[in-house]
Amino acid sequence: MAKVVGFVGLGAMGSEMVRRLLAAGHKVVGYNRTRSKARPLLDAGMEWRDPPRALAQAADIVFTMVADTEALRAVTDGPDGILAGLGRGKIYVDTSTVSPAASRTLAARVAERGARMLDAPVSGSTVTVREGRLSFMVGGDKADCDAVTPILLDIGARVTYVGGHGQGALMKIAANLNLGAQMLAFSEAMLLAEKGGITPELAAEVLLNSAIASPMLRYRGPFVLREPEEVLFTVNMMQKDLLLALEMGRQLDVPLPTTAVANEFLTAARAIGLAGKDFAAMYEALARLSGVLR
Repeated sequence: MAKVVGFVGLGAMGSEMVRRLLAAGHKVVGYNRTRSKARPLLDAGMEWRDPPRALAQAADIVFTMVADTEALRAVTDGPDGILAGLGRGKIYVDTSTVSPAASRTLAARVAERGARMLDAPVSGSTVTVREGRLSFMVGGDKADCDAVTPILLDIGARVTYVGGHGQGALMKIAANLNLGAQMLAFSEAMLLAEKGGITPELAAEVLLNSAIASPMLRYRGPFVLREPEEVLFTVNMMQKDLLLALEMGRQLDVPLPTTAVANEFLTAARAIGLAGKDFAAMYEALARLSGVLR
């Protein structure tokens, strides 16, 4: 068990993960680009460390949860970055969704510092974290995965080791490409029913209580009827993941036709000003093509 857990990236997901670590009794030191967002966690017992180098120096295990590869480089690189604070015996766990190649490159740089790295992206939302149902897919050394599993299980319910460095990132990309494809198919079904004379509310009720209703659709499907109060996974974030999937498809010679089409509807959503909306806005992009305006 780590003496001190460091956490960089206190957005919606990161904050909920830290809350669970605190609730489990861990000493947590944290950093976020915007300190004001960390105030509730500081009030709950988290300690502040700035810059990320200082956090890595103070922690036995360091976590990151940031938006993309560029954001990851921003907190790991340079004289004030996480890498500068890592040393022998420390473990660095990146839970962000980034390209496998970027993750493997970072793991090699971590090793040069005498530390070890795991890529451990997650499946779930803030609701999943609060309920303790988050799952991790972990790439890196198996012994390192075993070492941090007790801490990961203080955050979520399941830890699955999937292979060497970058394999956790690859598995997350493979999982997330389903989100866009499912949302597009659900939108098609909704619009077909609606244009045939069935109310959107009734169509959603039937679909979300049928065999096609995945956990993601049960959670996000209602967003086509009314926008969520808090946007957790935007059009831009979803498209980032689909573009990573398409890149991997080209590299591995795997055709991803449904991913490609879903990506185009995310582009359409961005084109009509919905980039910051939940990616359920794919429905609105398709609705406009269908002549359905609300």
